[in-house]
Amino acid sequence: MRILVVEDEPKVAEFLQQGLKESGYTVSIATDHASAQRMVKELVPDLILLDRILPDADGLETCRAIQRAGGNMPILLLTALGTTEDKVIGLDAGADDYLVKPFKFQELLARIRSLLRRRGPSPPPATELLRYDDLELDVPRKEAVRNGKRIPLTVKEFALLEYLMRNPNRVLTRAMISEKVWDIAFDTGTNMVEAYVKLLRRKVDRDFGTKLIRTKVGHGYILSNGQ
Repeated sequence: MRILVVEDEPKVAEFLQQGLKESGYTVSIATDHASAQRMVKELVPDLILLDRILPDADGLETCRAIQRAGGNMPILLLTALGTTEDKVIGLDAGADDYLVKPFKFQELLARIRSLLRRRGPSPPPATELLRYDDLELDVPRKEAVRNGKRIPLTVKEFALLEYLMRNPNRVLTRAMISEKVWDIAFDTGTNMVEAYVKLLRRKVDRDFGTKLIRTKVGHGYILSNGQ
């Protein structure tokens, strides 16, 4: 697996490169926004580690540029900005996960493994198409369409929506979602599930009459058209 590390601080970049190589990954380094965009096109990495602060741009703009260019590789945002608002802004920009500095390297590896598993080595059957109400999810193509309108989703947003669509009219708790989508035990001290549900609602429900992603207060979330 090839990982592109976008980091302008030499010592941090060297630390990440060495640790990731020792863990079996092929690692390339980009030091700014411009080189990151070029290397994404040239290398087509399996995953991107992206620092929030770059010398020639905000890392969020780099994230958006990669998304606009059609890059479908997971993006793990690394930043010292750790408030809930900062995390939501990062996810809004298209990041698939968010890790606050300083962090333990083992946690970074766990996040990387989780994101790479989302891509999966074996694609599902080419005919697999999930439907609920006017929402369609083409699993092999990783495309979501509602009422004829294509909905761009990040890797984690797609995984969350797929889990909901495979379990329509069933209440899914935050613990169930954490385990299925993130492959981790639920942590009561984080609002990551709520943040992703909020992001997904903006894309799937906000511009449409019938709201499909509903909250069951005290229980979890359910995909339902209310009928």
